[in-house]
Amino acid sequence: MRKLKNNELGRITVDEFKAVKKTPIIVVLDNIRSLNNVGSVFRTSDAFLIEKIYLCGITATPPNKDIHRTALGATESVDWEYAEDTLSVIQKLKDSNIKVLAIEQAENSTKLNDFTPEKNQKYAIVMGNEVKGVQQEVVSSADGCIEIPQLGTKHSLNISVTTGVVLWDLFQKMM
Repeated sequence: MRKLKNNELGRITVDEFKAVKKTPIIVVLDNIRSLNNVGSVFRTSDAFLIEKIYLCGITATPPNKDIHRTALGATESVDWEYAEDTLSVIQKLKDSNIKVLAIEQAENSTKLNDFTPEKNQKYAIVMGNEVKGVQQEVVSSADGCIEIPQLGTKHSLNISVTTGVVLWDLFQKMM
């Protein structure tokens, strides 16, 4: 067995990415402070053909060298939009019949492994601030909460890791 070279991976171009059918998932970043986390979310979103990323509140936007360092060009392929207010984005998505799921530890949350996406339903997942998580008013406005089961001594995962776990799980369930 040998590792594949980059030119053997069959990667699509940015133009092909823009034209290809996307996974019906939107990512909403609610006040993410780390530029490296923002870049990592872009890179993961590129990997799973995510439709769009909303960057809200204090979340930094491209172009930015620290975002670019971890995004590795994914800011050019994945559509994104900045909005000052996360709640207005949530309402806009809900008005478009997109189900909004906060990724948060909350009362009556659904464990990720127990969640089954509805067929032909588009979803938006809201990822929260590294310290405070998803704002309570955003959690209250969401259609539901998804929680990653954790069995160790820590009570949270890094936002970029959480995004990767959730997107992979939803991607494989939906595709």
